[in-house]
Amino acid sequence: MTTQGQLADFLRSRRDRTRPEDHGLPAGRRRSPCLRRAEVAQLAGISVDYYIRLEQGKAGRPSPTVLDALARVMRLNPDEREHLYLLARAESPRRTVTVERVRPGVHQLLEALTPTPAYVMGRRMDVLAWNSMGSAVMGVDFDSLRLPQRNLLWHVFCMPEARSLYVDWETVARQGIAHLRASAGRYPDDPGITALVGELSVKSEEFRTWWARHDVLDRGSGRKEFDHPLVGRLQLDYESLRLSDGPDQHLVVYTAPPGSPSHQALDELARITLKAEDTATRTATPWAKLRPFHKAGARRPRGSA
Repeated sequence: MTTQGQLADFLRSRRDRTRPEDHGLPAGRRRSPCLRRAEVAQLAGISVDYYIRLEQGKAGRPSPTVLDALARVMRLNPDEREHLYLLARAESPRRTVTVERVRPGVHQLLEALTPTPAYVMGRRMDVLAWNSMGSAVMGVDFDSLRLPQRNLLWHVFCMPEARSLYVDWETVARQGIAHLRASAGRYPDDPGITALVGELSVKSEEFRTWWARHDVLDRGSGRKEFDHPLVGRLQLDYESLRLSDGPDQHLVVYTAPPGSPSHQALDELARITLKAEDTATRTATPWAKLRPFHKAGARRPRGSA
């Protein structure tokens, strides 16, 4: 789909959720509870014909003044507002699509953070590098997966275990889609994003439905609750920190409040993980003994195609 087509879909999706009562207009009898196109145009101070062409993807590039007015009328949050500007290409240039690689220093940082769970996430939500506890918390042996499958959304929608791992699976899934939608706005020419959306659309009706909502969300911080198969319930806080290598490469770190049941469970998971790695190292062949270091992401760089 063209950028103009994505802008048209985004405007329609935001109008669909905007109610006349939000602007003091009578609801009356309507075929749809949302604002009419004429009402959006009036409130934004633009012509009805121009707004209709915007929703049809035929209006060209709207000015920042028009975008500001539409963002105000549709009550866009900061992430949605940035996404609107990106789709309109009013200011930000297209970003170059490059192969994502993780610097050796970041691999060393991941190893130094152990036993704190951590991984590096790329623009497509690919897991580019991780330490052993990052893998253990997610319940995924990333080394055993092909590169396209080392992806958080692929894990959420294509691995049945994920539905029982995340206590609030739907929230995790919808937030992940919103992150990917924001990245798609920044990288409209990324064939990897297109391929991922196509694959998940085929495999999951839920993904198709939620992707069509055009929700956007930037990465930040929050809390996730896990029902882990080895240590039970985990309530973990996460921080997503931008790395200097690029605006769309993030270091994600999970922690639990000291002394909390989740902190104790995390310590137990670390003991289980360390014991398993130690056993594998003592019983493996010389070549296989290197795998725990590979799994920690500390000895070899990884990059997703």
